[in-house]
Amino acid sequence: MTSFAFILGVFPLVVATGAGAGARRSIGLPVFSGMIASTCLVIVFVPSFYVVMQSIQERWTRRAARNEAQPHGETPTSSA
Repeated sequence: MTSFAFILGVFPLVVATGAGAGARRSIGLPVFSGMIASTCLVIVFVPSFYVVMQSIQERWTRRAARNEAQPHGETPTSSA
């Protein structure tokens, strides 16, 4: 919501007219489009980054539990 409020707050710079409109547009358009692009990218990358970090954490937890289950000094043997 904060990013959308910022995008709407910058919108008057994009559509500026009158004295100094060129300077306002040259600042407003890159900020406006950059915020839209970053908001769209965040919607995709933040959930996927969460999934990656969660899978790493689960893998470490399983590995730690497996190491605690084995007596110290013994190596796992495979039964054939």
